[in-house]
Order: sequence, then structure tokens, then C-alpha cells
Amino acid sequence: MARALPETHDEILAAASRRFAVTGYKGTSLQDIAREVGCSKATVLYHFANKEALLSELMAPAIAALEALDARIAAHTGAAAQRVAAEGFVDLAVRFRREIALLRGEFPDLLQQPAFAHVQQMSERLIAALAGPADRPAARIAALVLLAGIAETCPEFIDIPDGELRPALLAVARRALETT
Repeated sequence: MARALPETHDEILAAASRRFAVTGYKGTSLQDIAREVGCSKATVLYHFANKEALLSELMAPAIAALEALDARIAAHTGAAAQRVAAEGFVDLAVRFRREIALLRGEFPDLLQQPAFAHVQQMSERLIAALAGPADRPAARIAALVLLAGIAETCPEFIDIPDGELRPALLAVARRALETT
């Protein structure tokens, strides 16, 4: 009996997530994903136009949350924007730490893909908000180190409950931003 299409669609997404976590986005082929699902590459291509479309769907909830954070930041200025940016990014990183883990080390390359170009722009606005109104290199450096550090740290603590990880990251963020 043939599998139901929605089930196959979800199985392909789950297999892609697992493969990306093990061998990275660049190191995973559509054939690898098909093999893991137990279907043909043509079946994968029936559900997804290409590997980028697969990644886009996997990352869609995280990107939607980043877009919402971007809108919240835009509604504030100065210290309020900085606070919203720090708290919002920590919440995002904690919530989507598994997705972040999938793409470790590949963010710069992925941001060059057309489907993710707007993510780069939102990241730049997030860094600007974290750096605050001071137009100093040290503030921008602190903001970038904070973002990179949080993104790198969250996947390392997959098993720590959100209620423990979030306050620890917020404390680090506040300390890092105090000096800016």
C-alpha cells in the first residue's frame, strides 16, 4: 500500500533535519534524504523543488519568529529596543535551539542564498538594536559576540530546561550589554 502524501512530506522533513544535523546542509544530498526515508529522489523532488526549499520549510517557523522580533524591535528605540532585542533573541535561540544546531557553522553560506537574504537584513537590525544608540565599534562588537555566543551555546544545552537556560542567557546578555 502506498504511503499517504502528507506523511511522506513530514517524513522527508524529519529525515532532512536528521541528516543536516549529522552531515550539515552542504554535506547532505537529496539522495541521502531519500535513502533515509526509504523513497526515491524523485519522491523528494515531488514534495520539494530542491534542497533549499526543504531547508526553507524546516526553518520557516524560526524565520517567522525572527520576523516578529524584528517588528517588535522596530517599534522601540534606544534602551527599550536593546532590551526587546536581547530578550527576544534569547527567547528565539532557546525555542529554536534544535534548528540552530542543524546549521552550525553554515550560517554565513546559507545567508547568501536568495531565500534567506532577508534574514541577513534582520540580523543586521538586531545587531544595531543590541549595540544601542552609541555609534562605537566596541558596542557593535559586543552585540555580534553576544549573538554568535548565544547561537553557539544553545545547541550545546539541548537537555537543559528552557526555564534554566533562558535566565542564564539573559544574565550573560545583560552583562555583555552593560559595557556598551
